[in-house]
Amino acid sequence: MFQLYYTALKSIWIKEITRFMRIWVQTLVPPVITMTLYFIIFGNLIGSRVGEMHGFNYMQFIVPGLIMMSVITNAYSNVASSFYGTKFQRNIEELLVAPVPTHIIIAGYVGGGVARAIITGTLVTLISLFFVPLHIHSWWMIIITLLLTAIVFSLAGLLNAVFARTFDDISLIPTFVLTPLTYLGGVFYSITLLPDFWQWVSKINPIVYMVSGFRYGFLGINDVPFLLSVGILVIFVIVLYVINWRLIESGKGLRS
Repeated sequence: MFQLYYTALKSIWIKEITRFMRIWVQTLVPPVITMTLYFIIFGNLIGSRVGEMHGFNYMQFIVPGLIMMSVITNAYSNVASSFYGTKFQRNIEELLVAPVPTHIIIAGYVGGGVARAIITGTLVTLISLFFVPLHIHSWWMIIITLLLTAIVFSLAGLLNAVFARTFDDISLIPTFVLTPLTYLGGVFYSITLLPDFWQWVSKINPIVYMVSGFRYGFLGINDVPFLLSVGILVIFVIVLYVINWRLIESGKGLRS
Protein backbone atom coordinates (compact mmCIF):
# COMPACT_ATOMS: atom_id res chain seq x y z
CA MET A 1 0.00 0.00 0.00
CA PHE A 2 2.85 2.38 0.85
CA GLN A 3 4.45 1.68 -2.52
CA LEU A 4 1.15 2.44 -4.26
CA TYR A 5 0.78 5.77 -2.47
CA TYR A 6 4.41 6.70 -3.08
CA THR A 7 4.02 5.95 -6.80
CA ALA A 8 0.91 8.14 -6.96
CA LEU A 9 2.64 10.98 -5.10
CA LYS A 10 5.75 10.76 -7.28
CA SER A 11 3.59 10.75 -10.42
CA ILE A 12 1.83 13.97 -9.41
CA TRP A 13 5.15 15.58 -8.47
CA ILE A 14 6.75 14.67 -11.77
CA LYS A 15 3.71 15.88 -13.71
CA GLU A 16 3.68 19.21 -11.87
CA ILE A 17 7.41 19.85 -12.22
CA THR A 18 7.41 18.80 -15.87
CA ARG A 19 4.49 21.14 -16.51
CA PHE A 20 6.22 24.33 -15.38
CA MET A 21 9.68 23.30 -16.59
CA ARG A 22 8.35 22.60 -20.09
CA ILE A 23 7.26 26.24 -20.37
CA TRP A 24 10.13 27.68 -18.31
CA VAL A 25 10.24 30.80 -20.47
CA GLN A 26 6.76 31.66 -19.19
CA THR A 27 7.08 30.38 -15.62
CA LEU A 28 10.67 31.06 -14.51
CA VAL A 29 12.01 33.90 -16.67
CA PRO A 30 9.33 36.60 -16.02
CA PRO A 31 9.74 36.67 -12.21
CA VAL A 32 13.52 36.86 -12.61
CA ILE A 33 13.21 39.82 -15.00
CA THR A 34 10.70 41.53 -12.70
CA MET A 35 12.92 41.14 -9.64
CA THR A 36 15.95 42.37 -11.62
CA LEU A 37 14.02 45.56 -12.39
CA TYR A 38 13.19 45.93 -8.70
CA PHE A 39 16.88 45.57 -7.85
CA ILE A 40 17.85 48.23 -10.38
CA ILE A 41 15.08 50.74 -9.62
CA PHE A 42 14.58 50.37 -5.87
CA GLY A 43 18.05 49.15 -5.01
CA ASN A 44 20.45 51.18 -7.13
CA LEU A 45 18.47 54.28 -8.03
CA ILE A 46 16.26 54.86 -4.98
CA GLY A 47 18.39 52.96 -2.48
CA SER A 48 21.31 55.36 -2.85
CA ARG A 49 19.01 58.15 -1.64
CA VAL A 50 17.44 56.15 1.20
CA GLY A 51 20.76 55.22 2.78
CA GLU A 52 20.95 52.58 5.51
CA MET A 53 18.17 50.57 7.13
CA HIS A 54 18.98 48.90 10.47
CA GLY A 55 22.70 49.07 9.75
CA PHE A 56 22.54 47.64 6.20
CA ASN A 57 22.41 49.53 2.94
CA TYR A 58 18.96 49.67 1.41
CA MET A 59 19.77 47.15 -1.33
CA GLN A 60 20.83 44.51 1.21
CA PHE A 61 17.71 45.24 3.24
CA ILE A 62 15.19 44.66 0.43
CA VAL A 63 16.83 41.59 -1.16
CA PRO A 64 15.25 39.05 1.28
CA GLY A 65 11.84 40.65 0.79
CA LEU A 66 12.11 40.53 -2.99
CA ILE A 67 13.15 36.87 -2.89
CA MET A 68 10.18 36.15 -0.64
CA MET A 69 7.89 38.05 -3.01
CA SER A 70 8.91 35.78 -5.89
CA VAL A 71 8.42 32.69 -3.71
CA ILE A 72 4.92 33.76 -2.69
CA THR A 73 3.65 34.61 -6.17
CA ASN A 74 5.11 31.54 -7.86
CA ALA A 75 3.98 29.02 -5.23
CA TYR A 76 0.47 30.45 -5.38
CA SER A 77 0.12 30.80 -9.13
CA ASN A 78 1.60 27.38 -9.91
CA VAL A 79 -0.90 25.40 -7.84
CA ALA A 80 -3.88 27.64 -8.63
CA SER A 81 -3.43 27.42 -12.40
CA SER A 82 -2.46 23.75 -12.45
CA PHE A 83 -5.28 22.47 -10.24
CA TYR A 84 -7.88 24.60 -11.99
CA GLY A 85 -6.59 23.32 -15.34
CA THR A 86 -7.13 19.80 -14.05
CA LYS A 87 -10.69 20.74 -13.08
CA PHE A 88 -11.34 22.45 -16.41
CA GLN A 89 -10.15 19.44 -18.43
CA ARG A 90 -12.14 17.06 -16.19
CA ASN A 91 -8.98 15.19 -15.23
CA ILE A 92 -9.82 15.80 -11.59
CA GLU A 93 -12.50 13.12 -11.81
CA GLU A 94 -9.82 10.51 -12.47
CA LEU A 95 -8.02 11.53 -9.29
CA LEU A 96 -11.21 11.48 -7.23
CA VAL A 97 -12.15 7.93 -8.27
CA ALA A 98 -8.59 6.59 -8.06
CA PRO A 99 -7.59 4.67 -4.89
CA VAL A 100 -5.46 7.62 -3.78
CA PRO A 101 -6.05 9.42 -0.45
CA THR A 102 -6.83 13.12 -0.51
CA HIS A 103 -3.63 13.72 1.46
CA ILE A 104 -1.60 12.39 -1.47
CA ILE A 105 -3.41 14.65 -3.95
CA ILE A 106 -2.79 17.73 -1.81
CA ALA A 107 0.85 16.81 -1.16
CA GLY A 108 1.44 16.24 -4.87
CA TYR A 109 0.16 19.62 -5.99
CA VAL A 110 1.73 21.45 -3.06
CA GLY A 111 5.04 19.74 -3.84
CA GLY A 112 4.91 21.14 -7.37
CA GLY A 113 4.23 24.65 -6.07
CA VAL A 114 7.07 24.41 -3.55
CA ALA A 115 9.47 23.17 -6.25
CA ARG A 116 8.70 26.12 -8.52
CA ALA A 117 8.96 28.55 -5.60
CA ILE A 118 12.37 27.19 -4.58
CA ILE A 119 13.72 27.28 -8.13
CA THR A 120 12.48 30.84 -8.67
CA GLY A 121 13.76 31.97 -5.27
CA THR A 122 17.18 30.47 -6.05
CA LEU A 123 17.33 32.24 -9.42
CA VAL A 124 16.38 35.58 -7.87
CA THR A 125 19.03 35.05 -5.17
CA LEU A 126 21.67 34.43 -7.83
CA ILE A 127 20.61 37.60 -9.66
CA SER A 128 20.90 39.57 -6.41
CA LEU A 129 24.59 38.62 -6.20
CA PHE A 130 25.23 40.97 -9.14
CA PHE A 131 24.06 43.84 -6.93
CA VAL A 132 25.02 42.99 -3.34
CA PRO A 133 27.26 40.41 -1.61
CA LEU A 134 25.48 37.44 -0.05
CA HIS A 135 25.00 37.87 3.69
CA ILE A 136 23.75 34.85 5.67
CA HIS A 137 22.90 34.97 9.36
CA SER A 138 21.36 31.48 9.61
CA TRP A 139 20.81 28.95 6.81
CA TRP A 140 18.32 26.87 8.75
CA MET A 141 16.14 29.91 9.49
CA ILE A 142 16.13 30.75 5.78
CA ILE A 143 15.20 27.20 4.81
CA ILE A 144 12.44 26.88 7.42
CA THR A 145 10.83 30.20 6.48
CA LEU A 146 11.17 29.51 2.75
CA LEU A 147 9.58 26.05 2.93
CA LEU A 148 6.74 27.07 5.24
CA THR A 149 5.91 30.14 3.15
CA ALA A 150 5.95 28.12 -0.09
CA ILE A 151 3.66 25.51 1.49
CA VAL A 152 1.26 28.16 2.82
CA PHE A 153 0.81 29.83 -0.56
CA SER A 154 0.69 26.54 -2.44
CA LEU A 155 -2.22 25.55 -0.17
CA ALA A 156 -3.78 28.99 -0.69
CA GLY A 157 -3.49 28.56 -4.45
CA LEU A 158 -5.13 25.14 -4.18
CA LEU A 159 -7.99 26.65 -2.19
CA ASN A 160 -8.48 29.33 -4.84
CA ALA A 161 -8.52 26.69 -7.59
CA VAL A 162 -11.14 24.61 -5.77
CA PHE A 163 -13.57 27.55 -5.67
CA ALA A 164 -12.66 29.05 -9.07
CA ARG A 165 -15.30 28.71 -11.78
CA THR A 166 -13.37 30.42 -14.59
CA PHE A 167 -9.73 31.19 -15.36
CA ASP A 168 -10.46 34.83 -14.48
CA ASP A 169 -11.15 33.76 -10.89
CA ILE A 170 -7.54 32.58 -10.63
CA SER A 171 -6.19 36.11 -11.14
CA LEU A 172 -8.58 37.90 -8.77
CA ILE A 173 -6.88 36.92 -5.50
CA PRO A 174 -3.30 37.71 -6.65
CA THR A 175 -4.40 41.08 -8.05
CA PHE A 176 -6.66 42.33 -5.28
CA VAL A 177 -5.33 40.49 -2.21
CA LEU A 178 -1.77 39.17 -2.59
CA THR A 179 -0.25 42.20 -4.31
CA PRO A 180 -1.48 44.78 -1.75
CA LEU A 181 -0.56 42.53 1.20
CA THR A 182 2.90 41.92 -0.26
CA TYR A 183 3.67 45.59 -0.83
CA LEU A 184 2.42 46.40 2.68
CA GLY A 185 4.25 43.44 4.19
CA GLY A 186 7.56 45.11 4.91
CA VAL A 187 9.32 44.17 1.68
CA PHE A 188 10.55 47.71 1.02
CA TYR A 189 10.57 49.11 4.55
CA SER A 190 10.72 48.16 8.20
CA ILE A 191 7.39 48.40 9.99
CA THR A 192 9.28 49.81 12.99
CA LEU A 193 9.43 53.07 11.03
CA LEU A 194 5.63 53.35 11.22
CA PRO A 195 3.64 54.99 14.04
CA ASP A 196 2.50 52.58 16.77
CA PHE A 197 -1.04 52.30 15.44
CA TRP A 198 0.08 51.40 11.92
CA GLN A 199 2.62 48.93 13.30
CA TRP A 200 -0.27 47.16 15.02
CA VAL A 201 -2.32 47.22 11.82
CA SER A 202 0.63 45.87 9.83
CA LYS A 203 0.94 42.90 12.17
CA ILE A 204 -2.49 41.72 11.02
CA ASN A 205 -0.87 41.11 7.62
CA PRO A 206 0.55 37.54 7.60
CA ILE A 207 3.17 38.42 4.98
CA VAL A 208 4.87 40.67 7.54
CA TYR A 209 5.81 37.56 9.53
CA MET A 210 7.11 35.73 6.46
CA VAL A 211 9.27 38.61 5.26
CA SER A 212 10.51 39.33 8.79
CA GLY A 213 11.49 35.70 9.39
CA PHE A 214 13.21 35.41 6.04
CA ARG A 215 15.09 38.69 6.52
CA TYR A 216 16.21 37.51 9.94
CA GLY A 217 17.75 34.43 8.32
CA PHE A 218 19.75 36.65 5.96
CA LEU A 219 20.61 39.74 7.99
CA GLY A 220 19.86 38.87 11.60
CA ILE A 221 17.31 41.70 11.92
CA ASN A 222 13.56 41.38 12.23
CA ASP A 223 10.36 43.29 12.88
CA VAL A 224 8.74 40.47 14.86
CA PRO A 225 10.34 37.59 16.82
CA PHE A 226 11.45 34.69 14.61
CA LEU A 227 9.63 32.05 16.66
CA LEU A 228 6.41 34.05 16.34
CA SER A 229 6.88 34.16 12.56
CA VAL A 230 7.34 30.38 12.43
CA GLY A 231 4.34 29.84 14.73
CA ILE A 232 2.08 31.96 12.50
CA LEU A 233 3.26 30.05 9.41
CA VAL A 234 2.63 26.66 11.03
CA ILE A 235 -0.89 27.74 12.02
CA PHE A 236 -1.63 28.83 8.45
CA VAL A 237 -0.29 25.54 7.08
CA ILE A 238 -2.53 23.51 9.39
CA VAL A 239 -5.66 25.60 8.82
CA LEU A 240 -5.32 25.74 5.03
CA TYR A 241 -4.47 22.03 4.83
CA VAL A 242 -7.55 21.04 6.83
CA ILE A 243 -9.82 23.29 4.75
CA ASN A 244 -8.44 21.93 1.47
CA TRP A 245 -8.71 18.34 2.70
CA ARG A 246 -12.35 18.76 3.71
CA LEU A 247 -13.28 20.47 0.44
CA ILE A 248 -11.57 17.91 -1.80
CA GLU A 249 -12.82 14.99 0.32
CA SER A 250 -16.40 16.25 -0.04
CA GLY A 251 -15.93 17.09 -3.71
CA LYS A 252 -17.16 20.65 -3.23
CA GLY A 253 -16.46 22.68 -6.36
CA LEU A 254 -15.01 19.59 -8.08
CA ARG A 255 -17.93 17.36 -8.90
CA SER A 256 -20.43 18.54 -11.47
